[in-house]
Amino acid sequence: MKIKAFILSVFVLGIAAFSTIMRQQPPYHPEFRESSSAFQFGINTAYAYPPAVGILSNSKNCMSCHANNGPWKDENKLIIDVLDMDTKKSLKQPDGSFLIEAKRWEQKTVLTVIGRKKENSVAIPYRNAWLYIDTATIGTHSLSKFAPDWDVNLPMSCRLIGDKLPGYEDADISSLPMTIQPLSNAKNVELQLQVMLTKGESIKGEAQEGMQGNYFEKKVILKIK
Repeated sequence: MKIKAFILSVFVLGIAAFSTIMRQQPPYHPEFRESSSAFQFGINTAYAYPPAVGILSNSKNCMSCHANNGPWKDENKLIIDVLDMDTKKSLKQPDGSFLIEAKRWEQKTVLTVIGRKKENSVAIPYRNAWLYIDTATIGTHSLSKFAPDWDVNLPMSCRLIGDKLPGYEDADISSLPMTIQPLSNAKNVELQLQVMLTKGESIKGEAQEGMQGNYFEKKVILKIK
């Protein structure tokens, strides 16, 4: 009797789980994040951004989906920096690019810092998205669009502002580490760091509506020591 009750319970739970999965909406890019109300057991799904730039499509940058319509175009207040994780020294070069150097097989960790200087006249963006991409890989079949033969653990992210970092007390920022490692066939390469400062939520299927954002690009050089 107990065995029959157990089998019946498993069967009922299986049907409930299957129904829950079938009721979920597919993650239709380009929402930054969407919580699904289909789950009845207190579990939410979150969809990550940015998945479509050169990865799930041949899009060259965020502007293929999103509007550059935000109030944060003033680059004098913009913060886009790449720091050495150990020394916290900026890797910015005189021409405005960033230089990341590593010996072959050496793991190098950098800190990507995105945000704006504090001000009261304009509402702050509360979410930053960024992507390190080798534009030569767009249109290829590889899911990784980072530099070939360079290992990387986090080439993209979407993060709420509010991180604390010495030297940025007068700014609203997000910061996150990324570790890279040049493998045996790695070569010097130029990356594009694509950044979006955003506020609001995109409308499903209408990415240019409902969300304010401003788009920026920076050049990043990966160099073998």
